[in-house]
Amino acid sequence: MKCVFCRLFVLLLWIINDSGICASHQGIPLSVVKLWASAFGGEIKSIAAKYSGSQLLQKKYKEFERSVRVEEIDGIKLVKKLAAKMEQRFHKKAEAIKRLVEAAEEAHLNHEEDPDLQYEYFNAVLINELDEEGRSVELGGEFILQPNEHFNNLSVNLSLSVVQVPTNMYNKDSDIVNGVYWSEALNTVFVDNFKRDPSLLWQYFGSAQGFFRQYPGMKWTPDEHGVLEFDCRNRKWYIQAATSPKDVVILVDVSGSMKGLRLTIARQTVSSILDTLGDDDFFNVIAYNEDLHYVEPCLNGTLVQADITNKDHFRQRLDKLLAKGIGMLDVALTEAFELLSNFNQTGRGSECSQAIMLVTDGAVETYDAVFAVYNWPDRKVRVFPYLIGRESAFADNLKWMACANKGYFTQISTLADVQENVMKYLHVLSRPKVIDREHDMVWTEAYIDNTLEDAQGPVLMTTVAMPVFSTKNETRNKGILLGVVGTDVPVSEILKAIPKYKLGIHGYAFAITNNGYILTHPDLQPLYEEGKKRRKSSYSSADLSEVEWEDKEDELRNAMVNRQTGSFSMKVKKTVDKGKRVLVLHNDYYYTDIKGTPFSLGVALSGGHGKYVFRGNISVEEGLHDLEHPDVALADEWTYCNTEEHPDHPVLSQIEAIKLYFNGEEHLKCDQELVQEVLFDAVVTAPLEAYWTSLALNKSENSDKGVEISFLATRTGLSRINLFVTPDQLSNQGLLTGEDKEVQFSADHFPLWYRRAAEQVPGTFVYSLPYDAASDNKSVVLASSAIHLLDERESPIAAAVGIQMKLEFFQRKFWTASRQCAALDGKCSISCDNDDISCYLIDNNGFIIVAEDQSLTGVFFGEPEGAVMGKLVSMGSFKRVNLYDYRAICRVYAQTSDTAHTLLHPYFALFAAIRWLLTEFVIFLVEFNLYSWWHSDLTITAHRGGRTLLVPCDTEYPAFVSERTIKETVGNIDCESCVKSFVIQQIPSSNLFMVVIDNTCDCSDFGPVTMEPVEIMYNESLKCERLKFQKDRRRPDTCHPFHHEENSMECGGSVSLSPSSPALLVLIISIFSR
Repeated sequence: MKCVFCRLFVLLLWIINDSGICASHQGIPLSVVKLWASAFGGEIKSIAAKYSGSQLLQKKYKEFERSVRVEEIDGIKLVKKLAAKMEQRFHKKAEAIKRLVEAAEEAHLNHEEDPDLQYEYFNAVLINELDEEGRSVELGGEFILQPNEHFNNLSVNLSLSVVQVPTNMYNKDSDIVNGVYWSEALNTVFVDNFKRDPSLLWQYFGSAQGFFRQYPGMKWTPDEHGVLEFDCRNRKWYIQAATSPKDVVILVDVSGSMKGLRLTIARQTVSSILDTLGDDDFFNVIAYNEDLHYVEPCLNGTLVQADITNKDHFRQRLDKLLAKGIGMLDVALTEAFELLSNFNQTGRGSECSQAIMLVTDGAVETYDAVFAVYNWPDRKVRVFPYLIGRESAFADNLKWMACANKGYFTQISTLADVQENVMKYLHVLSRPKVIDREHDMVWTEAYIDNTLEDAQGPVLMTTVAMPVFSTKNETRNKGILLGVVGTDVPVSEILKAIPKYKLGIHGYAFAITNNGYILTHPDLQPLYEEGKKRRKSSYSSADLSEVEWEDKEDELRNAMVNRQTGSFSMKVKKTVDKGKRVLVLHNDYYYTDIKGTPFSLGVALSGGHGKYVFRGNISVEEGLHDLEHPDVALADEWTYCNTEEHPDHPVLSQIEAIKLYFNGEEHLKCDQELVQEVLFDAVVTAPLEAYWTSLALNKSENSDKGVEISFLATRTGLSRINLFVTPDQLSNQGLLTGEDKEVQFSADHFPLWYRRAAEQVPGTFVYSLPYDAASDNKSVVLASSAIHLLDERESPIAAAVGIQMKLEFFQRKFWTASRQCAALDGKCSISCDNDDISCYLIDNNGFIIVAEDQSLTGVFFGEPEGAVMGKLVSMGSFKRVNLYDYRAICRVYAQTSDTAHTLLHPYFALFAAIRWLLTEFVIFLVEFNLYSWWHSDLTITAHRGGRTLLVPCDTEYPAFVSERTIKETVGNIDCESCVKSFVIQQIPSSNLFMVVIDNTCDCSDFGPVTMEPVEIMYNESLKCERLKFQKDRRRPDTCHPFHHEENSMECGGSVSLSPSSPALLVLIISIFSR
């Protein structure tokens, strides 16, 4: 019996020791660590509360408790109201475009073409250029340019536009000169539009002839090679406005006769065709010789959406094409027709225009039997043959195909011919729209504007555009497209219509296109390698499901794509602090459509305090008095008053505008509710100015020399800052300069310190390192606390206060506290000074704020102490939260001899040019063999070896969050030959934890716990399914596939139409007569 009790006693001791709940290594007594934590927590909270004025501000809001009205937000009502405001803003842009269309069409109607017209215009490249004798060059001339704040301080001319002509086109070509001449009439409309709506940015006319008229006028600069590649006709806004959505099958000949230069031209032709396809189009590419070869075998028998990712994927596959065998065009045409027919029946394509693009060096017959079966008499599929090479033996057959199938024939002899000839098909597809006189307005997805990009980051735009038609009766059946007019609308225009104060601390607004692509969303990150500002290749086609990834069934996305009005709720994990931290929230989503556009708007409101707003009541006089205090600032990116429509807007601050508004200024439109609440917050927070001033006067008498700044911010974007040292003495000036946007109000988020404080228990402070910590102790610690309006759990948060203190000062307080002990003789059993233990101060996300090794400051705790972090996770003290980035960029190591890369090098470009000239000289003798020999030789010798590529990928990465209910934990870790003990103790009234670890046991075999992202690998089968998978999308509301009046004999080429037999001539005449 005695033996049984002994065994039970030993077992009980083992359980207690292993669980780590009641005992630890003898060297780390829990009571001592708790004493340290209590001493440090008490002192640091006392400092934070004293210098932030948190208790005073809480008291002031309490004094106004009876005069405020708390309201629960009606999400549906809110999103409808915001959508209506955005509709008004977009409508103004649309009206400006309509005025341009009317002016352009009238100017062209009154213009008679003059092939001998001589006209001097302002060429965007040549303006203000002088020749060697100091005189203005032709098409240049003096053009007055002045910096303009509205255009990011670029030098512009607000009275005139300029004309840009692509480098590969002749500046004084007759068609261009005539177009430039009549389009001069747009200048007065440009200027008038800008006067009517001073928020307008670039206005422009892209001509079907290739020139581009831009207002306001500015100087364009070619690249270092003197080349200006910009061609308005291959821009999405032009293509979308000019044509209807289309399904396209590209057939590319890879028979033996296509070897060498011809195959290179064919690849470039296919690539240029892909450039002309947009997000509303669908396509596939099939190579043919005696067999059919889908360029992407996985997509056999289907079409895919022409988004950037899919087009780039096909471009990569084009490099694998090899020329051999004989070409069986009849089989290829049959496959293309059947593919288009079958895909159309699925209801997944454009359900509008259909086309076959044929890229070949010849056709031995006209294949009328195939067309008779699949395309006649309706001719719903247009055929566009591209004859590759100089030979014209088969041109008649190919042109016949085009004319018999409402298409267009072109011949491409050199690489320089590709782009101009490819784009000719667009004018054919635009004919039905032109004849119908349908000025469909289009809006593009978001893109980055090169000219307006600044230090603040990328400027995202959407373009609204409309086609311009010839209205002359004599050319009606030709359906002549004159060009497209457009204007850029900054996405920030959308955010200006959205009052951030109504969305709460974690709330945000977002908008998507009819394809589900993000127009604006706070989690849209178009750049990578932030310092280099490099764009992600597919940033403009980021899908809503890639950022709201918790919605596994796409319920929110699909409802918005289908322009529904409704609501949706889900638990979300929102990353902050550049992805290092995570907030777990419950979001309520509300959505509706924005009429007159293809966009849908959504707002997300977080549960709890995020569902409530309150309204204060204060006199205007009292509010204006306190608003004018020198320490008051308003959120830069919030719109309190629309100063852009005020004649003095360049010099008018928001505070000045509010004063003018309440003084009866008629030109100002202000958000009445917001400015009233700002006045209320100004009055409530005003006493802190005097409080901080008194502290500053007495600061020299106390020991708190490490506190540098006190600050506060309210739910209305009002902020106050008080310095306890001179600006040049600040350890970090980020709060003053706004360099780190995370700690400032922006158009779509509250400051990070405000957001994190809002999720803590009332009365506690959040401590964080907002900047990269450095070993020279020049970093700082921010402490912030939320001010709740009421004592209730779901009370609105009225404000947040905080202080900035030196990191060195903060660390010193920690080390001082860790030297305390309760022993009567003053001899402590342990100390952080002891080499046998390591002491850390970490935050609730596991980042080190204090460590004996200064270089670990700001590092994730799991990196130096992987064994302990792993144990904390397994014990439940910290939770691992898995996050996903479906817009990530990964580095891959590639072994390559890429010829495309060699063409970018000046040496290889020169060599290629010489090779081309020689090849052209003897092409009639050995065209294919000579070129193939030169081409392969260059390929083999070009830059063999490896290089690192940055490619789009999906990644998974962890974040860590402490469990609030666990205040202290004692643990033991079984290592190879010892047991490592540790104690973790929460610092009272904070988000911090003290961790004390036994150093005598080596647990390095466990390895670190890191937050590094890991690429999600997909097998080939899954990759194929992802390529095939098509998310819900909404087609554009209009479609113009063909028109019975269009003149199909306008089918291109200079080759005479010579069917091979009289019977064929009779056949084509009979087709045209139908």
